[in-house]
Amino acid sequence: PRHGGAAGRFRAWRCRDARRRPVARAPPGNPRVETVERAPEFPVTEVAVLAQLSGSERARYVARMFARISRRYDRLNTIMSCGMHYSWRRRAADMSVGDLSGDALDVATGTGDFALDLIRKPEVTGVVGVDFTPAMLPLAIEKARSQSFDDCVSFVAGDAHALPFPDGQFVSAVVGFGVRNFVDLPLALREMRRVVKPGGRVVVLEIVRQEGANPIGKLFPFYFRRVTPLMGLLFAGEREAYTYLPESVQEFLTAKELARRMEDAGLVNVRYRTLALGSIAIHVGEKPPIRAG
Repeated sequence: PRHGGAAGRFRAWRCRDARRRPVARAPPGNPRVETVERAPEFPVTEVAVLAQLSGSERARYVARMFARISRRYDRLNTIMSCGMHYSWRRRAADMSVGDLSGDALDVATGTGDFALDLIRKPEVTGVVGVDFTPAMLPLAIEKARSQSFDDCVSFVAGDAHALPFPDGQFVSAVVGFGVRNFVDLPLALREMRRVVKPGGRVVVLEIVRQEGANPIGKLFPFYFRRVTPLMGLLFAGEREAYTYLPESVQEFLTAKELARRMEDAGLVNVRYRTLALGSIAIHVGEKPPIRAG
């Protein structure tokens, strides 16, 4: 069955110590991380072309790229955003909490920062992080352990386009800086909507394509596109990946366009807030509540 197995193994469990904030965990005796088949090598071509790849070719390239940079990922993100990505995620975590309390899902969790921000919200009683790149997940587990959340947070390798969870399991599903890499954004948004409870929230934190010709608003995109690849080369010897990331923004959506995609996925009350001179957007949508009668 489509949502069996992994859903049971990675359902949220309460922390045993009542003095600690209850968060999601895998049941005892089961593996902390499920693995998926390693993405095959994809030939390196022009980066501008790579950003326009679609379907399975894009998925293979992205999986290989993030596996390669996984151990340098956190440091480079901090350098490139001047440390602002921490505050952006915390703000998105604040916006993910509505009137409901319960377990949350972090899609494209990477090294787990967003999951750990969610876990600190008193309304969130559990977090599961899922990512398509298995190489990222041991780093997330170690980070959770170092912050004393290792007993309560679960991470699982899986595909955002076919989330291995039953309908209505989470009060919120979030994704931070991941939707640009989805090969089928409408499908992934529908999957996030599916796994949240009625009235629950879907939150997207992402770099968006700029609208208009405001010269001040072009400063961050210029920095991201021109300076980022050089920093990737200087600090990690990795220019290709950090050229692909800015190029992918140019092929992505504006904040208004992303809001419409979320509405098309069946979410309601969609709204967004922009940061960093309009280059970063936090979108929030809600799954329609079940109407009585």
